[in-house]
Amino acid sequence: MDAKTTSNEVQRRILDAVDEAFDRQIETTKQFSAIPSTRGAEGPCQDMMHDLLRARGYEVDDWRINVDDLKDLRGFGPIEHDFSRARSVVGTYRPAREAGRSLILQGHCDVVPAGPLDMWDTPPFSPTVRDGWLYGRGAGDMKSGTIAALYALDALRAAGLKPTARIHFQSVIEEESTGVGALSTVQRGYRADCCFIPEPTDGRLVRSQVGVIWFRLKVRGKPAHVYEAGIGANAIKAAYHLLQALEALEEDWNRRAASDRHFKVVKHPITLNPGIIKGGDWASSVPAWCDVDCRIAVLPGWSIADHQAEIVACVEAAASRHPFLAKNPPVVEWSGFLSEGYELTGADEPEAVLRSVCETVYGGPMKDLAFTALTDTRFYGLNAGIPSLCFGANAEAMHGFNERVEIESVRKTTRAIALFVAGWCGVEAA
Repeated sequence: MDAKTTSNEVQRRILDAVDEAFDRQIETTKQFSAIPSTRGAEGPCQDMMHDLLRARGYEVDDWRINVDDLKDLRGFGPIEHDFSRARSVVGTYRPAREAGRSLILQGHCDVVPAGPLDMWDTPPFSPTVRDGWLYGRGAGDMKSGTIAALYALDALRAAGLKPTARIHFQSVIEEESTGVGALSTVQRGYRADCCFIPEPTDGRLVRSQVGVIWFRLKVRGKPAHVYEAGIGANAIKAAYHLLQALEALEEDWNRRAASDRHFKVVKHPITLNPGIIKGGDWASSVPAWCDVDCRIAVLPGWSIADHQAEIVACVEAAASRHPFLAKNPPVVEWSGFLSEGYELTGADEPEAVLRSVCETVYGGPMKDLAFTALTDTRFYGLNAGIPSLCFGANAEAMHGFNERVEIESVRKTTRAIALFVAGWCGVEAA
């Protein structure tokens, strides 16, 4: 059965199966979200996913990521932390009869730091259901989506169906800082006719998404006791001078973005974010150093190398106008993402399937989204030529306090994924 022949009766069986298991699905989501899988600590989440896939009878490929295998590939970003235990986990379903189109279903299990715990209403790694929402770090971004994909496949089986095409269920890390988890699956050879990543998009299809560059300003000053501060050079204040220049660059890039066919309707799609600042050693000493970690976006089609060069030129020009930095120039280091933007193209067939699914599940036409964040879809689209869909639930406060995902939207996402798999891969009686 394909998208054109899936009967209303079969669709109803699939949707009923989603509903019957939904309470268990939310419990699994809570267990998955309770694991504090921040960067470098994703192992327990990958253990759990390995076990979930193995229990369902999938072939499980669980491997340590070797950075040397990836560093020359398109989209690789520098790794600065201990990566010795980094793993990717892929569960593969192989049909007895190949008749449909193959699929990658992928989610990332890494989450960003929770920040000060006393600023959360409930503990970030004690997932809590309240007023129709599931609260917790990673509940929205994107552990609920990953578990939704897993239970969508379960629903097909519970409905007495089995897909007629190969499916790779991929759990990756590093989505929040480099993307090398997804890149490792490409390097390892995983391919399919389509990729589907259920990041939270509030029921919209990501039509175009930004790329991201991470960089660090390393500013050096001259220490002195504050009673004679005039003989020193304050590195923290000098860093502010550079950030003001970069804000002007940000505005210039936004003016360029006004001509982009997808992002011209988005106000200020390019954002410079000074995300981490460290500097100085003593409150009564003029600080001799300041490091500022920054993130800035780029649009699809923009060269990463060219925009790196613009950042460096901006910093150099600003330093030349500063009395101390002119003779003591700062350094720009690349500290993570060096990621191109991605525009979904060549995806007419999977889009048609998803469009039909949206009519059934959401009761209306599929909506598009120009996304001012990035997702792992870029690796499959840009590196492997695989049309890559990003579509998922409604989440709020991602990367913030009291992150949450709307539970009913998770149900709809699960239904949509299950029907998409049936329509794209095809199904037959189990």
